[in-house]
Amino acid sequence: MPIEDDLQVLDAKIKQLKLDYEQYFLGSRPREPAQLRSEVTKLVTLYSNTAIQNTAARFKFQSLCNRFFVFRRQWDEVLRQIEAGTYSRHLFKARLHERQRGVGEEDASPRPPASRPAGGPPDLFESYLAACRECGQEGAGMTREKLDTLLQRQREQLQARFDCEDVRFRVVVEDGRPKVKATPVGQRSRA
Repeated sequence: MPIEDDLQVLDAKIKQLKLDYEQYFLGSRPREPAQLRSEVTKLVTLYSNTAIQNTAARFKFQSLCNRFFVFRRQWDEVLRQIEAGTYSRHLFKARLHERQRGVGEEDASPRPPASRPAGGPPDLFESYLAACRECGQEGAGMTREKLDTLLQRQREQLQARFDCEDVRFRVVVEDGRPKVKATPVGQRSRA
């Protein structure tokens, strides 16, 4: 069989493997597609140890290998997260199921903070700590006073930059990390 045909088969198997892993991570496939992955690995190993004379075929093989290695690295990372219990999709589903069963509702109710952050919503610090716990982080030594100081400095900079009356802060989780986002509020009137 010519190498071009083998490369087309390898390309099709990589595409199928990608789809199978996506289905596995979404939970619609019961087991990891280990057999197809081993077939792709064998083909990659076979042609890695073979001198490919055709430049176009060699280039196509290298690009297929690179794509497979990137996917493999992503899949292995997600598998590690699943084993550690920190995979975000699974955590989301678990929290959703807890809410549906009524478990953890006492934790979901907002608790009044000990002191109100300067100019921020009363529960911003608590929201930040909750987001840190959700992401499996400890809060990086953040105290209410430290957060107040950072927010006040940020507020002043943003008010000067955007010429706004106030700045609204909220806590979001991006890329598995808690972040405080700012939104300028109210345009100052110019006399």
